[in-house]
Amino acid sequence: MKHLVIYVHGKGGSAAEAEHYKTLFPHSQVVGFDYHAQTPWEAREEFPAFVGERKKGYDAVTLLANSIGAFFSMNALNEKLVDNALLISPVVDMEQLITNMMRWSEVTEAELEERREIPTDFGETLSWDYLCYVRRHPIRWSVPTCILYGQRDGLTPYETISAFAKGIHAPLTVMEGGEHWFHTSEQMAFLDRWVVESMACLSGGETQTAATATLPGLL
Repeated sequence: MKHLVIYVHGKGGSAAEAEHYKTLFPHSQVVGFDYHAQTPWEAREEFPAFVGERKKGYDAVTLLANSIGAFFSMNALNEKLVDNALLISPVVDMEQLITNMMRWSEVTEAELEERREIPTDFGETLSWDYLCYVRRHPIRWSVPTCILYGQRDGLTPYETISAFAKGIHAPLTVMEGGEHWFHTSEQMAFLDRWVVESMACLSGGETQTAATATLPGLL
């Protein structure tokens, strides 16, 4: 079977990160997606075109997506384009994240609606159009999926990721002490083992309705 893995990076990342995952998929083609979209509506134009073109000639496509890349992917793709997915620190409730950032910056909805865009001290720009869009277009994801989450993820609360995982019947693996950005040697070793074991689960057609899974010896 010809298998394609498409890696979608998070904010500040790059398609070159796909190189790391090639050893984890020795019998598959692994490609990185150097996307340009900055909003979910731009992703809805760019992502299906990229995946649709790349999947030609392959029997199965796995989405491997990180953070905001996972959010864009879930908004833009579906089971017709990808067969299964591995999501690392996915942003699953963008409305909640935006309203949290508004609270951190002491910005009200009325102020944001009036000014349309407001820069923050932590480098993000709040956008009224973005907030309205995510409210009108909640994630609807039906692709068989496994999720990896760091216990100390500062963007998505555990309650939010757990509820999302239960809603789509996705196994949720939590790394104790893990962060939103998996980058230390310990975190990457955990991530690598999770990728291998999750793909074995997905390839075997197994499902898990329990919200949280663990990797023996690592959690």
